[in-house]
This record gives sequence, structure tokens and C-alpha cells, in this order.
Amino acid sequence: MNWVRGICAFLLVPVVAVSAYAADPAKNEIRFGATAGPYADQIRYGIKPVLEKEGYKVTIIEFTDYVQPNLALADGALDANAFQHEIYLKKFSDDHNLKLSELIKVPTAPIGAYSHRFKSLADVKDGATVSLPNDVTNQARAIVLLEQIGWVTLKPGTNPVTSSERDIATNPHKLKLLPLDAAQLPRSLDDVDYAFINGNFALAAGLKLTDALLLEKIPPHYLNLVAVRSSDLEKPYVQDIANAYKSPEFRRVVDERFKGFTRPDYLR
Repeated sequence: MNWVRGICAFLLVPVVAVSAYAADPAKNEIRFGATAGPYADQIRYGIKPVLEKEGYKVTIIEFTDYVQPNLALADGALDANAFQHEIYLKKFSDDHNLKLSELIKVPTAPIGAYSHRFKSLADVKDGATVSLPNDVTNQARAIVLLEQIGWVTLKPGTNPVTSSERDIATNPHKLKLLPLDAAQLPRSLDDVDYAFINGNFALAAGLKLTDALLLEKIPPHYLNLVAVRSSDLEKPYVQDIANAYKSPEFRRVVDERFKGFTRPDYLR
């Protein structure tokens, strides 16, 4: 399978465990994709051990982009992935004609505003350069944050979920917006005045959520999720994944390792 060869390039840390039986007799191994950083770590420390107790072998496959995980899932090279929110999943699935579905929401790191040059958002200067995600849904989140702090205003009637640079009505500081691939945003900090960085990539780059000058208040539709093929939603191994996220073991891991993450209702 072509995707299996392609995934090997993204495989950073294989996690393999073998036990005597599987809860789903038709499924011995679960191949779980995630972006490198906290979402892979949530699986590694909180989900994998629970599934191993059920008898599964779990392989974690880490990605460095937002495109390959869904294509690999749809192609059967993965059984589940965790890296995206429902708006991104729906748009990506519609654009690529994929039949993927949400299984369960997961604790999510917010987008934050970071700077190596300034200690406050109040220090912004006219003509400042601001990097932000270039994918449609995450750029909309950053644009909304820009509006919330008063750096831009949006045209009347703009839908915040789909807002973009085209929807900016006023830009009083004459900010220069620099859309970049989300994974590259931490690297841009030395070259820009401010960067609006997805929490998972900020953490993967060694930044702390507490380093941010501003953190997003994440609405439910921007909480990340576990996605599976729609045809697999009712399969026992998929339900076992959902139960692992709802387990006391996973809650303890979130309490210990993922402070500051916005939690879905089942973990509150």
C-alpha cells in the first residue's frame, strides 16, 4: 500500500506492545496517527496503556503536517487519528471526498500569541509583522484573536468560523500578516514581531502555554478530536478507543501532564 510506505517517513516513535488477547477479536493492532507533540503524548501516556490492558498492540505514528493524517486514515493505513477540530475535519473530508467521522473530543491546547521581541501585546508598533496559520480554519481562529485584542476589525456580518484576511475591514496598526504552515510558526518567532501559534506546535517546539502573551478561549467546535473512518464507528475497537479517553487513567494523565488544556465535558 502506497500510504504505508509514505507513513514510514513520518514515523518517529513506534510504540509496540503485545498481550494475550484483544477486546475486539477482529482487531489485534490499532494504528493511531497524531501530530508530534501533545496529541501523540496523550495517546502514548494516557490511551496506549489502557488499550494494552484490553489486549491491543498500539502503534503511534507521528506526523508533522495537517494533510497526511486524514489521507492515511481514509486509505486504511491508520485506524484513528488525533490532531484536528470538527470544522477542519468536515472541510477536509468534503474537499477530498473522504468518509471520516468524529469519535470523541480530546483535551486541546489553545492558540497563543507569542513574541521573542516584546513582553506585551500593548507594545505592538505600526507596521509590525504577525505570523499566523495559513490553513483556513486555524487562520480564522487567529483572525478572531486579532479582532478580540483590537488589532483589526472585521466587516459586518463576517462569520468568525470562516473569517480570513479578506474579511478585515480596518487594520489601524498596518500589521503585515504572514500566513505560514502551522508547524513552521514557532520557527518564525525570530523573524516576526508576534506569532499566533497552535498550542500543539508551540509545545512541540519547547514553548510553554504560560509563555503566551494571550491564550485563546476555545469554543467546543475548536476542540480537537479523534477521527475514524465512518464505516468503523460502531466497531468494538473504536468504542474501546472512546472508552480509553473516558477512563480514570486518562483523566489522571491529563491532570498531571496537560495542565492549561481546554477539556471536553466528559473530563470536567
